Amino acid sequence: MTEPLSPRARRILFRATHRGTREADLMIGGFVSRRIAAMDESELDALEAVLAHSDADLTDWLMRRKPVPPEAATPMLERMLDECGAAGGGVPEGARQGLGRA
Repeated sequence: MTEPLSPRARRILFRATHRGTREADLMIGGFVSRRIAAMDESELDALEAVLAHSDADLTDWLMRRKPVPPEAATPMLERMLDECGAAGGGVPEGARQGLGRA
């Protein structure tokens, strides 16, 4: 049985899954949902710093439509880029059926 998330982690998770656009909710929220339970306080700090960026910027960076500016490049954002940049990245496993079909 897993331990319940701390109040801080629950707030971060809510913030990550309610970004305002479906794409951001899936990519950012998906990453956070899968990883937050194992994050320590310093990783939560880093995650909050990434979440402080606008939805438009984060979505463009994670979808690789625009390069990440040097001042925004952090190890946490790199982790998100690696995971979200993979085929089907950000899409929940149960929703991946039919990806790539016309």
